[in-house]
Amino acid sequence: MTEGSSPSSQVLRTQLATPAFPRLEGRHPCFSTTAEGHARSARLHLPVSPGCNIDCSFCKRDFNRRDQRPGVAIRLLTPDQAVGIVERALALCPTLSVVGIAGPGDPLATPHALDTFRRVHARWPDLILCLSTNGLMLPQRIDEIAAAGVSTLTVTVNAVDPAIQAQITPKIAWQRRRLDGIAAAERLIANQLEGIARAAALGMTIKINTVLIPTVNDDHIDEVAAQVAAAGARMINIIPLIPQHRFADLPAPSLMARYVARADAERHLRVFSHCQRCRADACGIPGVNDYTALLYGDDIVAEPTFSHG
Repeated sequence: MTEGSSPSSQVLRTQLATPAFPRLEGRHPCFSTTAEGHARSARLHLPVSPGCNIDCSFCKRDFNRRDQRPGVAIRLLTPDQAVGIVERALALCPTLSVVGIAGPGDPLATPHALDTFRRVHARWPDLILCLSTNGLMLPQRIDEIAAAGVSTLTVTVNAVDPAIQAQITPKIAWQRRRLDGIAAAERLIANQLEGIARAAALGMTIKINTVLIPTVNDDHIDEVAAQVAAAGARMINIIPLIPQHRFADLPAPSLMARYVARADAERHLRVFSHCQRCRADACGIPGVNDYTALLYGDDIVAEPTFSHG
């Protein structure tokens, strides 16, 4: 044993060097826990989801070519157009193995995402299908999600305390009604945890995205990780806040704050540490190459027609 090491620290290093999901390592960059696996295969995000059903204080969706962040795309696609984009992406990017839908709205707020997944799965059954959602509609739609061929799921869970969640998401649309404050937070948290549990029971591989928001949820990450792990999630991605929208005056979390949050989360789940905060139309290997501009071409004009929910 080397000086300064211990059996427990050696076990931890071995665990961190071991892929969390061997079946996905090197095939799905957002579920690959080694740097080599993350940089091996490409993914494609299809921006087919026009609407959202919750209003988050950090979320500012847009249509442009410059911003490298979630909620941004060059344009919206119909499910028919999305199938054509997959075909073009496969020709441009031979390492493409994952087709995901992550916006620019929530994929479960409208039927477009599941319709797209069904079409893609029927034509390319070997592609990994990945859905990213806020989880509000997850319990109601989980059987449809599984039937569409989706096997990997990311749920954004920013708090499990309603008082904290109400600051992050002050209103939601639920069953044709608007809910505000604590009522909105309680419904969102309950649906997220129930949806994660139901997805886990169906055998899906589940990752959690948590936006680290200084002065809001930075002391709450341990509890978030504990509860989502108990529900059936197996990995968590701590995403630093991009100060914008109603949180524009907050600072981005420091390197030390990110380290502490990841250490808190690691008590309960494997931590994903290669996130590039991808656009809703991203194509390529995250952080290595980007085929988005080639995929869409310069003749496509942005279509700012989504709903804010």
